[in-house]
Amino acid sequence: MPLPSDFLYGYATASYQIEGGRTDGKGDSIWDTFAHLPGKITNGETGDVACDSYTQYKEDVALLKLFGATAYRFSLAWSRIIPLGGRHDPVNEAGVAYYNALIDELLKHGIKPMVTLYHWDLPQALDDRYGGWLNKEEVSLDFERYARVCYERFGDRVKYWITLNEPWCACAWGYATGRMAPGHSSDRKWSKLGDTKTEPWIVGHSLLISHAKAVKLYRDQFKSTQKGQIGITLNCDWAEPYDDSPEAKDAASRRLDTNLGWFAGPVYLGAYPESIKRMLGDRLPTFTPEEQALVHGSSDFFGLNTYTTNLIKAPASGSAPKGDYETNLAPDQLPETSELEVLACVEDTQVGKDGKWIGKRSEAKWLVDCPWGFRKLLRWINETYIKDSGLVIMITENGYPVEREYELPLEKVIDDKDRQEYFAGYLAELLGAVEDDGIKIGSYIAWTLMDNFEIYPY
Repeated sequence: MPLPSDFLYGYATASYQIEGGRTDGKGDSIWDTFAHLPGKITNGETGDVACDSYTQYKEDVALLKLFGATAYRFSLAWSRIIPLGGRHDPVNEAGVAYYNALIDELLKHGIKPMVTLYHWDLPQALDDRYGGWLNKEEVSLDFERYARVCYERFGDRVKYWITLNEPWCACAWGYATGRMAPGHSSDRKWSKLGDTKTEPWIVGHSLLISHAKAVKLYRDQFKSTQKGQIGITLNCDWAEPYDDSPEAKDAASRRLDTNLGWFAGPVYLGAYPESIKRMLGDRLPTFTPEEQALVHGSSDFFGLNTYTTNLIKAPASGSAPKGDYETNLAPDQLPETSELEVLACVEDTQVGKDGKWIGKRSEAKWLVDCPWGFRKLLRWINETYIKDSGLVIMITENGYPVEREYELPLEKVIDDKDRQEYFAGYLAELLGAVEDDGIKIGSYIAWTLMDNFEIYPY
């Protein structure tokens, strides 16, 4: 089975990481605030200028054209379009004009826009006003109105909509460890605000409801005339049991449930995974029957960001069992990684029993080049969530940061051997999944188009 004729290939970016442009009426987002806090970002860097795509978007499109891209996945900055974010707040026409110009430039060069509504940059005003994603009732209504503005202003030309990018990351790093905006954590040495035991799960629930409302709005009022697709992009790396023990197999299954099933379960199957329910008990928010019906089936495709593979072990002796770390979590101290519930309370490594790394290491300490895990992940997603549904998997991010690339001579950077090998390996597995496994895949979008502002403190 060959790739479909309408298969999309291209590159992805995110608004705060490339745009800059704190001008023309743009409001601040939680990332504008967080990046300016001392000690939060490596070397005190911010996205104030970033790649300056706000003024150089035509050069971005020229690069896409040069590279032969058929699609460009980018995100809209909510606070550029509605500076204060709320459903009763005014629209910033300068922000709308910027995105209209970008979309038109893409189409002029035969490149399809794949537009993400939310890539973690909540308007700061909404966080100040009512706690942002911690307030499901308010934020879901404000997100729905924001989505409406985007559909009305851009939907005649946009045929691929993504509501949320990687909600797991927004919850885990924004509200558990606090290493990303808005920086909430139980670690009082890092953050004055947050509760690692409860906030990630509250925020995840709010994100799901907000996503589903935006999808329902599109399907009810725009899809019939605009003829687009809408869905969500989730992130997951393959979790391979460290060995053949039942404990390692169970730990790997729980990691996949927590990393992907937390959001994929409600969207594609109609419920949270049982392992998460057991782990959290009454700390996991529940859906009303109306909410469950709203969320279930709320994606026209399976959007997937994936990068690497981890070997998973059961928690080491002495670790808190099944995530029950409430009794030993001091108010100023995060639990050990193996006890973090957002990581399923398991241990991970990328070094096998033979002492060897399972793939070539990268600049990101969590990422190694391991294409065989990509194939296993595709099979598992297909079998678990979308088999017989007719849904297509859309690969919306995949990429590799070369180790210490900034120290290499220019000729080696241009030769880019390590990155070429990474993409060749993953694309070979993608083709195998399509041709040999019969899995429907509709896109391969590389992260990223350009060297952008890095939001995680590697």
